[in-house]
Amino acid sequence: MAFTLNTGSDIPDFRLKSTTGEFLSPGDFSSFPFLVIFFTCNHCPYVIASDEHTRSVAEKYASHGVRFVAINSNSPNTYREDDFEHMKERMEQYKFPWPYLYDETQETALAYGALRTPHFYLFDSDRKLVYTGRALDNPRNPSMSSHHDLERALDELIEGKPVSQPVTNPVGCNIKWEGKDKHWMPPEACDLVY
Repeated sequence: MAFTLNTGSDIPDFRLKSTTGEFLSPGDFSSFPFLVIFFTCNHCPYVIASDEHTRSVAEKYASHGVRFVAINSNSPNTYREDDFEHMKERMEQYKFPWPYLYDETQETALAYGALRTPHFYLFDSDRKLVYTGRALDNPRNPSMSSHHDLERALDELIEGKPVSQPVTNPVGCNIKWEGKDKHWMPPEACDLVY
């Protein structure tokens, strides 16, 4: 069985605490035709370098009914900067246009099969997964990116077309799993595309 959620799968449910203190689930975003769930964190250089690009994509597609939701699943015992208090500080500083949720138990990361930060999951109006992987091929230096995979997938979805490349490999730091070395990944968490 694949570690990462297969395209065509239903959106895995969750109920996670946001930096505002409220608990949110996928159903809370039912008024939005399309949903982007992405796994992120506070410390990863790939995240930090590409957050403003992610913001621009979220803002660009908001008028098309696309809602972005960020989840941090990293263990703060690996990087203290990834704890909930630092999440709140980061949102206060940058005021990102998405809710930022804390997956303290890492159960949501396992349900989605999140591999890296950032790792994006795009769901259609039926909340079926139509794209998973990277937003950019060079999140460490977005201006040097030649592939904007998430935007391509969003454009195709909005236009009512099938997503032409529904799976790419996410590029970034691996999820920091509780009790494991900071570079550890589950054995079945292999690359998505060969």
